[in-house]
Amino acid sequence: MFHSRLHSFSRLMISLVLALPLAAGLVSLTGAAQAQDRRQNAPGEFDFYVLSLSWSPSFCEEAAERGGRSQIQCSGRPYAFVVHGLWPQYENGFPEYCQRPAPRLNRSIVSSMLDLMPAPGLIFNEWDKHGTCSGLADRSYFETIRKARAAIKIPAEYLDLSQAKTVAPAEVEEAFIRANPGLGSAAISVTCNRTRLSEVRICLSKDLQFRACEEIDRRACRRDQVTMPPIRGG
Repeated sequence: MFHSRLHSFSRLMISLVLALPLAAGLVSLTGAAQAQDRRQNAPGEFDFYVLSLSWSPSFCEEAAERGGRSQIQCSGRPYAFVVHGLWPQYENGFPEYCQRPAPRLNRSIVSSMLDLMPAPGLIFNEWDKHGTCSGLADRSYFETIRKARAAIKIPAEYLDLSQAKTVAPAEVEEAFIRANPGLGSAAISVTCNRTRLSEVRICLSKDLQFRACEEIDRRACRRDQVTMPPIRGG
């Protein structure tokens, strides 16, 4: 009887000892989550920007396949790469919708951005979801988008693409690197869907200098080849 009780006590102690590291890990994870939550979605509290450039012909072909209503940028004007957005990012993850409701966006700002972002709905959405996290007033945020876009040179081979082109994502990335001195492979990511090139995403510091971004790079397209549909109406 004594030996049986001793054996049970020993097993209990071993279980408690083994559980200690797990409990410590859970406390650590909870603390880390709380630390992240304190910064989560606080306007102006982020590490860098991602400038997302959408290949408009891909967007328009996908919209047509979904049977959605015609988008302004798909009306026949020759759009190539257009600005999808300028997104505040954390080193891991990103903030969004940092003010609810978002401050009302002045329609004069919307009109002024249509040359870069040819869809009013997109502009309103980008302000609500991402602009409110920048810590900037609406006009300053969209001025920052314009400055970021002006800092990027689109490779010449994608300015007037009159026929569909099959490309390797790495080929597109290399073309942007060649066209933009100082841009390195760790600061750019090319994304795709099942068949088409979707976006080129470039990581920028808060003062709009190229900077590495491992998490964005990990989300890059892994396909060997994708299609770039031709520019519409060109």
